[in-house]
Amino acid sequence: MTSSISESIAAIRASLPASVRLIAVSKHKPIELMREAYSAGIRDFGESRIQEAASKQTQLQDLPDITWHFLGNLQSNKAKKALELFDWIHSVDNLPIAQRLDTLAQQLGVSPLVCLQVKILPDPNKSGWMIPELLADLPTLNQYKNLQIQGLMTIPPRGLDDGEIVNVFHRTHQLAQEIASQNWTRIKMQHLSMGMSGDYQWAVKAGATMVRLGTILFGQRT
Repeated sequence: MTSSISESIAAIRASLPASVRLIAVSKHKPIELMREAYSAGIRDFGESRIQEAASKQTQLQDLPDITWHFLGNLQSNKAKKALELFDWIHSVDNLPIAQRLDTLAQQLGVSPLVCLQVKILPDPNKSGWMIPELLADLPTLNQYKNLQIQGLMTIPPRGLDDGEIVNVFHRTHQLAQEIASQNWTRIKMQHLSMGMSGDYQWAVKAGATMVRLGTILFGQRT
């Protein structure tokens, strides 16, 4: 698989609009593959475990222009470390964790870029706001001065057919437009983080600005 990473990256980049950011999901992947991806032009890496990311960042200190994206479920007791390690947090999935991040960001003197994770359809296997909950929480989120809320992140539930997946992406785009039309002072809807290896092309057509690709770049997890 390692010999094809650069070819995979080149092919995917050629299929993506220049405005779409390619995030290589490197969780559980060895440093050697990450370095190969870096050599092929990748500068955005996505991790979902704090301890694994900290170890990798130590080993990749010679590559200072990497942007690190946190993609996993963020527990409150790991929030401080996430702010120290990551430039982006895509998975802010409820009001208490947003409040915790805002308080800690002020203490640390950082202003993280974040996405709000939404569930367009009910899904017991994933965290995130349902649409009515998010709309109700927007006034509170708009008060958080230390978070740079940039947009929405979503993951379709498993088991959907193609048309249902497409609808999830389009509904997420519509939700972002609805929120943007309300002209919040601190909540921006400039980014949509959606689309993974099996469905990223549909996500891009629906307006994704960031796609999170792992298997299609690095091969199946071992």
